[in-house]
Amino acid sequence: MTPDELKIVRRAYAMQISAAARITNKRIEDAFATVPREAFLGPGPWPILRRLKEYVRTPSADPVYLYTNDLVGILPERHINNGQPSLHAYLLWQAAPRNGEHVVHIGAGVGYFTAIMAELAGPTGRVTAIEFNPELAARAAVNLAPYPNVSVIQGDGSSVAFDDADVIYVNAGATRPTETWLDRLKDGGRLILPLTTNEGFSRSDANIRRHGAVFLITRAAEKFLAQWISPVSIFPCEGMRDAESEKALATAFKSGDYRRMTRLYRTGDIAAEQCWLHASDWCLAYE
Repeated sequence: MTPDELKIVRRAYAMQISAAARITNKRIEDAFATVPREAFLGPGPWPILRRLKEYVRTPSADPVYLYTNDLVGILPERHINNGQPSLHAYLLWQAAPRNGEHVVHIGAGVGYFTAIMAELAGPTGRVTAIEFNPELAARAAVNLAPYPNVSVIQGDGSSVAFDDADVIYVNAGATRPTETWLDRLKDGGRLILPLTTNEGFSRSDANIRRHGAVFLITRAAEKFLAQWISPVSIFPCEGMRDAESEKALATAFKSGDYRRMTRLYRTGDIAAEQCWLHASDWCLAYE
């Protein structure tokens, strides 16, 4: 396939995943149409996850096979994948990175979605990519070298220091937000936060809503507004899983009612009846 033909395929892919995500956003579509997925996933043929059960190799190393709304294994032996493009398109639409903003990508993997964030932040913005796994961080550093507005850090995204951010995009399942993420979020900043129970990875679609969800946390001065935006099944976040919060999260998911939740509090002093999730030092509340 020629470079010009691949550009046409990439544009069609960007349009299709936007449609699958039910969004209409030219900036996001353009970013997906610009970034070459094959530049981040190593040499083909590539392992594609089918029906959330097994990996099937693409028929050849033709990159056309990567331009579908599928998960591609990056460490398939550990079930770590380059995520579903339509989900990321939707979450990026919710996060709304703007030109000139600082985006922090926690759980950057091999950097494909980081590069899309770099396109959205633009040449006057910047992206800090943090990846826990040393092998993936090394691959991301090589893959993202052509992007001068991106820096890559290998380390624990729950504790690595970074500058104040307009967007913090967490790409793994936590049981709670870290103090660092909330402290470093600028006024008006947006945190994309997947929260998952211990059953929230590799679930079937029928069970996802009971085990994991993505929340949009928006800072308004010292308040943190919260909104449920999507069910999710995602790899657990190293360093950000504790037993108390996992238990509270599992209880909350069993209760349902997550769409009424509007606030994140950094205290456990809120009355339990006002809360969707109530832990000893934080909660997600209805008002």
